[in-house]
Amino acid sequence: MNVYNSSNPYPKTPSVITIGTFDGVHIGHQKIIKRLNRVAKEKNLSSLILTFFPHPRMVLQSESSIKLLNTITEKQEVLSQFGLESLYVMPFTADFANMSARDYVKTVLVDLLNAKHVIIGYDHKFGKGRTADFETLKTYGQEFGFDVEEISVKDLENVAVSSTKIRRALDSGEIQTANSYLGYPFFITGEVIKGKSIGQTIGYPTANIFIPENYKLIPKQGVYVVSTVIDGKPIYGMMNIGNNPTVNGTKQSIEVHLFDLNQDLYSKVLKLNFLHHLRNEQKFDSLDKLKQQLHQDKIDSLAFIATLNE
Repeated sequence: MNVYNSSNPYPKTPSVITIGTFDGVHIGHQKIIKRLNRVAKEKNLSSLILTFFPHPRMVLQSESSIKLLNTITEKQEVLSQFGLESLYVMPFTADFANMSARDYVKTVLVDLLNAKHVIIGYDHKFGKGRTADFETLKTYGQEFGFDVEEISVKDLENVAVSSTKIRRALDSGEIQTANSYLGYPFFITGEVIKGKSIGQTIGYPTANIFIPENYKLIPKQGVYVVSTVIDGKPIYGMMNIGNNPTVNGTKQSIEVHLFDLNQDLYSKVLKLNFLHHLRNEQKFDSLDKLKQQLHQDKIDSLAFIATLNE
């Protein structure tokens, strides 16, 4: 998949386009992408998604504290798995939001991206004040020479998935629900940094994960079964998200203990897939009690992992 932006212009190949933030690239989005690819093949056009960064709510709502399912890099990674030819990442600014609907269509869809066929959802709105809709776009399509197709309310509601529903599931620790909506395991990507090394002293060394993107959604605090790939090998482990109350921690950290791995991970970037929520974070009376619980967590994690291969 080719990724284009203002510094890497789209080559103006005639395209079939769909438009949206595509946060999570969930199974509803995937249905639209399949349709996009099918039309591209039928009409001999290039399949292209137009997405925006930052998320429009981050720009238009000063009080917005929206957390996103994917960083922009993660979104590109997920989208690349669905046979899409191109992704265009448009900077979303206040000036961009103030473009009239016609200017947006002419400048972006026609002049920049050479749209010949545009697919949008039944509720898609665009232009200044988000006042233009499917019927408006059809009119511009006639003016500028592109077809317009609507994904019906029935098609989208049959999937019954939204990025908001997935965020709520993750905020509640409902990993299986979130993953079923996504069609793949929810994941975080972060660099391994130095921590307090307390886990090392009780036999459960952990890698501390730093995620620079503060808009990335982190699931509910607690202990999770996770997986990753290191040097081409799948590795399982258990992750704690929380404040480490047993050792009087005050700041949220993300720490992962990987099973059957004995190597220095400092400065490595890990992609960690969430598979199962084991329990909520707890405060223990002593490090010894914490160690006992971690022993049980490992037993429970391995039992869950065994079910994945049945």
